[in-house]
Amino acid sequence: MDIGTMEFSNNNEVDYDRASDLKAFDNTKDGVKGLVDAGVTKIPRIFHHPLLHQDSDNSCGTQLSVPSIDLDGVGEDPARRKVVVEKIREASETWGFFQVVNHGIAMSVLEEMKSGVNGFYEQDSEVKRGLYTRDPLRPLVYNSNFDLYSAPAANWRDTFYCFMAPHPPKPQDLPSVCRDILVEYSKQVRNLGGVLFELLSEALELNPSHLNDIGCNEGLVVVCHCYPACPEPELTLGATKHADDSFITVLLQDHIGGLQVLHENKWVDVSPLPGALVVNIGDLLQLITNDKFKSVEHRVVANRVGPRVSVASFFSTSLQPSTKLYGPIKDLLSEDNPPKYRETTVCDYVSYAFARGLDGTSPLPHFRIKYL
Repeated sequence: MDIGTMEFSNNNEVDYDRASDLKAFDNTKDGVKGLVDAGVTKIPRIFHHPLLHQDSDNSCGTQLSVPSIDLDGVGEDPARRKVVVEKIREASETWGFFQVVNHGIAMSVLEEMKSGVNGFYEQDSEVKRGLYTRDPLRPLVYNSNFDLYSAPAANWRDTFYCFMAPHPPKPQDLPSVCRDILVEYSKQVRNLGGVLFELLSEALELNPSHLNDIGCNEGLVVVCHCYPACPEPELTLGATKHADDSFITVLLQDHIGGLQVLHENKWVDVSPLPGALVVNIGDLLQLITNDKFKSVEHRVVANRVGPRVSVASFFSTSLQPSTKLYGPIKDLLSEDNPPKYRETTVCDYVSYAFARGLDGTSPLPHFRIKYL
Protein backbone atom coordinates (compact mmCIF):
# COMPACT_ATOMS: atom_id res chain seq x y z
CA MET A 1 0.00 0.00 0.00
CA ASP A 2 1.33 3.48 -0.87
CA ILE A 3 1.36 5.52 2.29
CA GLY A 4 0.81 8.70 0.31
CA THR A 5 -2.58 7.50 -0.90
CA MET A 6 -3.58 5.71 2.29
CA GLU A 7 -6.93 6.82 3.67
CA PHE A 8 -7.64 7.11 7.36
CA SER A 9 -11.02 7.45 9.00
CA ASN A 10 -12.37 10.97 9.32
CA ASN A 11 -11.25 12.36 12.66
CA ASN A 12 -14.76 13.64 13.34
CA GLU A 13 -16.65 10.43 12.62
CA VAL A 14 -18.72 9.06 15.46
CA ASP A 15 -18.14 5.52 14.19
CA TYR A 16 -14.37 5.95 13.99
CA ASP A 17 -12.77 2.59 13.16
CA ARG A 18 -9.50 2.74 15.09
CA ALA A 19 -8.62 -0.93 14.51
CA SER A 20 -8.77 -0.51 10.73
CA ASP A 21 -6.63 2.62 10.86
CA LEU A 22 -4.01 0.89 12.99
CA LYS A 23 -3.89 -2.03 10.58
CA ALA A 24 -3.70 0.23 7.53
CA PHE A 25 -0.81 2.18 9.04
CA ASP A 26 1.03 -0.98 10.12
CA ASN A 27 0.59 -2.61 6.72
CA THR A 28 2.46 0.19 4.95
CA LYS A 29 5.64 -0.84 6.84
CA ASP A 30 6.78 2.74 6.27
CA GLY A 31 6.21 4.02 9.80
CA VAL A 32 5.80 7.62 10.86
CA LYS A 33 8.66 8.67 8.60
CA GLY A 34 6.63 7.40 5.67
CA LEU A 35 3.77 9.71 6.62
CA VAL A 36 6.12 12.69 6.83
CA ASP A 37 7.87 11.81 3.56
CA ALA A 38 4.43 11.66 1.92
CA GLY A 39 3.79 15.23 3.07
CA VAL A 40 1.00 14.80 5.61
CA THR A 41 -0.16 18.09 7.13
CA LYS A 42 -2.69 16.56 9.55
CA ILE A 43 -1.71 13.67 11.77
CA PRO A 44 -3.99 10.60 11.71
CA ARG A 45 -6.29 10.19 14.67
CA ILE A 46 -4.47 7.06 15.88
CA PHE A 47 -1.72 9.45 17.05
CA HIS A 48 -4.01 11.80 19.00
CA HIS A 49 -3.35 11.73 22.76
CA PRO A 50 -6.62 12.75 24.44
CA LEU A 51 -5.08 13.48 27.87
CA LEU A 52 -2.09 15.41 26.54
CA HIS A 53 -3.36 18.87 27.53
CA GLN A 54 -4.21 17.69 31.03
CA ASP A 55 -0.70 16.22 31.41
CA SER A 56 0.92 19.35 29.97
CA ASP A 57 -0.50 21.42 32.81
CA ASN A 58 2.39 20.00 34.83
CA SER A 59 5.03 21.64 32.65
CA CYS A 60 7.77 23.13 34.75
CA GLY A 61 7.82 26.89 35.11
CA THR A 62 11.11 27.02 36.97
CA GLN A 63 14.59 26.45 35.53
CA LEU A 64 15.26 23.11 37.19
CA SER A 65 17.84 20.90 35.51
CA VAL A 66 18.74 17.24 35.78
CA PRO A 67 22.02 16.75 37.72
CA SER A 68 25.16 16.62 35.58
CA ILE A 69 28.01 14.48 36.93
CA ASP A 70 31.62 14.60 35.74
CA LEU A 71 33.20 11.14 35.78
CA ASP A 72 36.71 12.41 35.15
CA GLY A 73 39.19 10.79 37.52
CA VAL A 74 36.80 8.32 39.19
CA GLY A 75 39.15 5.43 38.42
CA GLU A 76 42.31 7.07 39.79
CA ASP A 77 41.40 9.56 42.50
CA PRO A 78 39.68 8.08 45.62
CA ALA A 79 38.63 11.50 46.92
CA ARG A 80 37.12 12.42 43.56
CA ARG A 81 35.38 9.05 43.39
CA LYS A 82 33.80 9.60 46.80
CA VAL A 83 32.32 12.93 45.62
CA VAL A 84 30.96 11.33 42.44
CA VAL A 85 29.42 8.40 44.35
CA GLU A 86 27.60 10.82 46.64
CA LYS A 87 26.27 12.81 43.66
CA ILE A 88 25.06 9.60 42.01
CA ARG A 89 23.39 8.48 45.23
CA GLU A 90 21.54 11.76 45.60
CA ALA A 91 20.49 11.86 41.95
CA SER A 92 19.32 8.22 42.02
CA GLU A 93 17.22 8.79 45.12
CA THR A 94 15.65 12.12 44.15
CA TRP A 95 15.66 12.44 40.36
CA GLY A 96 16.15 8.91 39.02
CA PHE A 97 18.03 10.71 36.22
CA PHE A 98 21.43 12.29 35.71
CA GLN A 99 23.72 13.20 32.85
CA VAL A 100 27.37 12.10 32.72
CA VAL A 101 30.27 13.86 31.03
CA ASN A 102 33.87 12.68 30.65
CA HIS A 103 32.44 9.16 30.56
CA GLY A 104 35.17 7.72 28.35
CA ILE A 105 33.28 7.38 25.06
CA ALA A 106 34.82 9.66 22.44
CA MET A 107 32.71 12.38 20.84
CA SER A 108 33.56 10.89 17.44
CA VAL A 109 31.94 7.58 18.46
CA LEU A 110 28.80 9.36 19.71
CA GLU A 111 28.53 11.35 16.47
CA GLU A 112 29.10 8.28 14.32
CA MET A 113 26.40 6.41 16.23
CA LYS A 114 23.86 9.18 15.64
CA SER A 115 24.86 9.31 11.97
CA GLY A 116 24.43 5.54 11.72
CA VAL A 117 20.90 5.74 13.11
CA ASN A 118 20.06 8.55 10.69
CA GLY A 119 21.53 6.46 7.89
CA PHE A 120 19.26 3.54 8.77
CA TYR A 121 16.11 5.66 8.57
CA GLU A 122 17.24 7.39 5.37
CA GLN A 123 17.56 4.05 3.56
CA ASP A 124 15.26 3.29 0.65
CA SER A 125 11.77 2.32 1.84
CA GLU A 126 11.97 -1.08 0.15
CA VAL A 127 15.08 -1.95 2.17
CA LYS A 128 13.43 -1.00 5.46
CA ARG A 129 10.17 -2.80 4.65
CA GLY A 130 12.16 -6.02 4.39
CA LEU A 131 13.23 -5.56 8.03
CA TYR A 132 9.83 -4.51 9.41
CA THR A 133 8.53 -7.03 11.95
CA ARG A 134 6.41 -7.44 15.08
CA ASP A 135 8.37 -10.48 16.27
CA PRO A 136 10.13 -9.03 19.35
CA LEU A 137 12.85 -11.70 19.37
CA ARG A 138 14.18 -11.27 15.84
CA PRO A 139 17.94 -10.40 15.78
CA LEU A 140 16.95 -6.93 14.54
CA VAL A 141 13.46 -5.54 15.09
CA TYR A 142 12.24 -2.52 13.12
CA ASN A 143 8.71 -1.16 13.41
CA SER A 144 6.65 1.80 14.53
CA ASN A 145 5.28 1.56 18.07
CA PHE A 146 5.98 -1.85 19.64
CA ASP A 147 2.62 -1.46 21.41
CA LEU A 148 0.70 -0.13 18.40
CA TYR A 149 -2.31 -2.38 18.99
CA SER A 150 -2.45 -2.13 22.79
CA ALA A 151 -1.53 1.48 23.65
CA PRO A 152 -4.30 4.08 24.10
CA ALA A 153 -2.64 6.23 21.39
CA ALA A 154 0.24 5.73 18.97
CA ASN A 155 3.45 7.70 19.43
CA TRP A 156 5.07 9.82 16.72
CA ARG A 157 8.21 7.71 16.35
CA ASP A 158 9.79 4.73 14.60
CA THR A 159 12.24 2.31 16.21
CA PHE A 160 14.77 -0.38 15.49
CA TYR A 161 16.52 -2.39 18.17
CA CYS A 162 18.82 -5.35 18.66
CA PHE A 163 19.97 -7.51 21.58
CA MET A 164 23.73 -6.84 21.77
CA ALA A 165 24.49 -8.90 24.92
CA PRO A 166 24.80 -11.53 26.24
CA HIS A 167 24.21 -13.16 22.85
CA PRO A 168 25.11 -10.63 20.17
CA PRO A 169 23.63 -11.02 16.68
CA LYS A 170 25.62 -12.27 13.73
CA PRO A 171 27.14 -9.32 11.83
CA GLN A 172 25.03 -10.12 8.77
CA ASP A 173 21.87 -9.68 10.87
CA LEU A 174 22.72 -6.01 11.49
CA PRO A 175 22.04 -3.30 8.87
CA SER A 176 25.17 -2.65 6.82
CA VAL A 177 24.60 1.11 7.02
CA CYS A 178 25.30 1.13 10.77
CA ARG A 179 26.71 -2.33 11.50
CA ASP A 180 30.25 -1.40 12.53
CA ILE A 181 29.31 1.52 14.74
CA LEU A 182 26.51 -0.47 16.41
CA VAL A 183 29.04 -3.09 17.46
CA GLU A 184 31.65 -0.55 18.59
CA TYR A 185 29.20 1.72 20.43
CA SER A 186 27.62 -1.28 22.18
CA LYS A 187 31.04 -2.46 23.37
CA GLN A 188 31.91 0.98 24.74
CA VAL A 189 28.55 1.65 26.37
CA ARG A 190 28.71 -1.76 28.02
CA ASN A 191 32.12 -0.87 29.48
CA LEU A 192 30.62 2.36 30.76
CA GLY A 193 27.74 0.38 32.26
CA GLY A 194 30.23 -1.67 34.25
CA VAL A 195 31.68 1.54 35.70
CA LEU A 196 28.25 2.97 36.47
CA PHE A 197 27.16 -0.20 38.26
CA GLU A 198 30.30 -0.02 40.41
CA LEU A 199 29.50 3.57 41.38
CA LEU A 200 25.84 2.71 42.01
CA SER A 201 26.92 -0.23 44.19
CA GLU A 202 29.11 2.08 46.25
CA ALA A 203 26.23 4.57 46.48
CA LEU A 204 24.22 1.72 48.05
CA GLU A 205 27.15 1.06 50.46
CA LEU A 206 27.70 -2.35 48.87
CA ASN A 207 30.86 -3.95 47.53
CA PRO A 208 31.77 -2.08 44.29
CA SER A 209 31.34 -5.26 42.25
CA HIS A 210 27.94 -6.20 43.72
CA LEU A 211 25.60 -5.09 40.90
CA ASN A 212 27.92 -6.44 38.22
CA ASP A 213 28.31 -9.72 40.12
CA ILE A 214 24.54 -10.30 40.18
CA GLY A 215 24.28 -9.73 36.45
CA CYS A 216 22.94 -6.19 36.07
CA ASN A 217 25.53 -5.66 33.31
CA GLU A 218 24.84 -9.00 31.61
CA GLY A 219 22.27 -7.93 29.03
CA LEU A 220 22.19 -4.98 26.63
CA VAL A 221 19.41 -3.96 24.26
CA VAL A 222 20.26 -1.04 21.97
CA VAL A 223 17.11 0.80 20.90
CA CYS A 224 17.38 3.42 18.14
CA HIS A 225 14.50 5.87 17.81
CA CYS A 226 13.58 8.30 15.06
CA TYR A 227 11.12 11.11 15.88
CA PRO A 228 10.23 12.76 12.56
CA ALA A 229 9.15 16.40 12.39
CA CYS A 230 5.48 16.59 13.37
CA PRO A 231 2.97 18.96 11.68
CA GLU A 232 0.70 18.99 14.77
CA PRO A 233 2.93 18.39 17.81
CA GLU A 234 0.28 19.73 20.19
CA LEU A 235 -1.88 16.66 19.46
CA THR A 236 0.58 13.84 20.06
CA LEU A 237 3.75 12.68 21.81
CA GLY A 238 7.03 11.19 20.69
CA ALA A 239 6.86 8.81 23.66
CA THR A 240 4.10 8.47 26.22
CA LYS A 241 4.82 8.87 29.93
CA HIS A 242 6.60 5.71 31.10
CA ALA A 243 9.44 4.31 33.20
CA ASP A 244 12.03 1.87 31.82
CA ASP A 245 11.91 -1.87 32.53
CA SER A 246 15.72 -2.09 32.75
CA PHE A 247 18.29 -1.94 35.56
CA ILE A 248 19.61 1.31 34.07
CA THR A 249 19.32 3.02 30.71
CA VAL A 250 22.10 5.02 29.05
CA LEU A 251 20.71 7.44 26.47
CA LEU A 252 22.46 9.22 23.64
CA GLN A 253 20.29 12.06 22.35
CA ASP A 254 20.92 14.54 19.58
CA HIS A 255 20.76 18.36 19.79
CA ILE A 256 17.01 18.72 19.17
CA GLY A 257 15.76 17.74 22.62
CA GLY A 258 12.27 16.76 23.68
CA LEU A 259 13.01 14.38 26.55
CA GLN A 260 11.28 15.37 29.79
CA VAL A 261 11.42 13.81 33.26
CA LEU A 262 8.64 14.01 35.84
CA HIS A 263 10.20 15.60 38.93
CA GLU A 264 8.07 16.67 41.89
CA ASN A 265 5.00 16.39 39.65
CA LYS A 266 6.47 18.79 37.07
CA TRP A 267 7.82 18.00 33.61
CA VAL A 268 11.45 19.09 33.41
CA ASP A 269 13.40 19.23 30.14
CA VAL A 270 16.47 17.01 29.94
CA SER A 271 18.35 19.52 27.82
CA PRO A 272 21.01 18.04 25.53
CA LEU A 273 24.60 18.67 26.62
CA PRO A 274 27.30 18.23 23.95
CA GLY A 275 29.12 14.96 24.57
CA ALA A 276 26.93 13.98 27.54
CA LEU A 277 24.99 10.77 28.06
CA VAL A 278 21.76 10.58 30.06
CA VAL A 279 21.54 7.83 32.69
CA ASN A 280 18.30 6.82 34.32
CA ILE A 281 17.35 4.27 36.94
CA GLY A 282 15.07 1.50 35.64
CA ASP A 283 12.29 -0.47 37.32
CA LEU A 284 14.51 -3.48 37.97
CA LEU A 285 17.02 -1.39 39.93
CA GLN A 286 14.21 0.19 41.95
CA LEU A 287 12.94 -3.32 42.68
CA ILE A 288 16.27 -4.76 43.86
CA THR A 289 17.11 -1.62 45.88
CA ASN A 290 13.69 -1.90 47.58
CA ASP A 291 12.67 1.60 46.43
CA LYS A 292 15.90 3.32 47.54
CA PHE A 293 16.72 4.27 43.93
CA LYS A 294 13.80 5.59 41.90
CA SER A 295 12.71 4.59 38.41
CA VAL A 296 11.12 7.86 37.32
CA GLU A 297 8.54 8.49 34.63
CA HIS A 298 9.63 10.37 31.54
CA ARG A 299 8.31 11.17 28.08
CA VAL A 300 9.31 12.69 24.75
CA VAL A 301 7.32 15.59 23.33
CA ALA A 302 6.71 15.86 19.60
CA ASN A 303 8.39 18.68 17.72
CA ARG A 304 7.92 20.57 14.46
CA VAL A 305 11.69 20.21 13.97
CA GLY A 306 13.16 16.86 13.04
CA PRO A 307 13.98 14.15 12.68
CA ARG A 308 15.28 13.77 16.24
CA VAL A 309 17.25 10.58 16.84
CA SER A 310 18.18 8.93 20.11
CA VAL A 311 19.87 5.70 21.16
CA ALA A 312 18.66 4.11 24.38
CA SER A 313 20.90 1.34 25.74
CA PHE A 314 18.87 -0.77 28.17
CA PHE A 315 20.92 -2.83 30.61
CA SER A 316 18.69 -5.88 30.80
CA THR A 317 18.46 -9.37 29.32
CA SER A 318 14.91 -8.25 28.45
CA LEU A 319 12.74 -10.89 26.75
CA GLN A 320 15.55 -13.41 26.42
CA PRO A 321 14.83 -16.57 28.45
CA SER A 322 16.11 -16.41 32.02
CA THR A 323 15.79 -18.37 35.25
CA LYS A 324 17.79 -16.03 37.52
CA LEU A 325 15.55 -14.52 40.17
CA TYR A 326 15.84 -10.89 41.26
CA GLY A 327 14.37 -9.51 44.45
CA PRO A 328 15.34 -6.84 46.99
CA ILE A 329 19.05 -7.12 47.87
CA LYS A 330 19.26 -8.76 51.29
CA ASP A 331 22.09 -6.50 52.48
CA LEU A 332 19.74 -3.52 52.09
CA LEU A 333 16.93 -5.05 54.15
CA SER A 334 16.26 -4.81 57.87
CA GLU A 335 13.42 -5.15 60.34
CA ASP A 336 12.47 -1.56 59.57
CA ASN A 337 12.94 -2.06 55.84
CA PRO A 338 11.34 -5.40 54.89
CA PRO A 339 11.22 -6.51 51.23
CA LYS A 340 8.61 -4.60 49.24
CA TYR A 341 8.76 -6.77 46.11
CA ARG A 342 8.54 -10.46 45.32
CA GLU A 343 11.26 -12.12 43.31
CA THR A 344 10.92 -12.23 39.53
CA THR A 345 12.99 -13.09 36.50
CA VAL A 346 13.93 -10.26 34.14
CA CYS A 347 12.04 -12.04 31.35
CA ASP A 348 8.82 -12.24 33.39
CA TYR A 349 9.05 -8.60 34.42
CA VAL A 350 9.73 -7.34 30.90
CA SER A 351 7.08 -9.63 29.36
CA TYR A 352 4.49 -8.18 31.74
CA ALA A 353 5.58 -4.62 30.91
CA PHE A 354 5.74 -5.36 27.17
CA ALA A 355 2.19 -6.77 27.10
CA ARG A 356 0.82 -3.63 28.77
CA GLY A 357 2.64 -1.25 26.44
CA LEU A 358 3.16 2.42 27.25
CA ASP A 359 -0.18 2.90 28.97
CA GLY A 360 1.04 5.60 31.35
CA THR A 361 1.17 3.36 34.42
CA SER A 362 4.03 1.49 36.10
CA PRO A 363 4.28 -2.34 36.16
CA LEU A 364 6.07 -2.19 39.54
CA PRO A 365 2.91 -2.35 41.72
CA HIS A 366 2.10 -5.74 40.16
CA PHE A 367 5.29 -7.13 41.74
CA ARG A 368 4.82 -5.56 45.17
CA ILE A 369 4.31 -7.84 48.16
CA LYS A 370 0.82 -7.40 49.51
CA TYR A 371 1.14 -7.41 53.30
CA LEU A 372 -2.02 -8.11 55.28
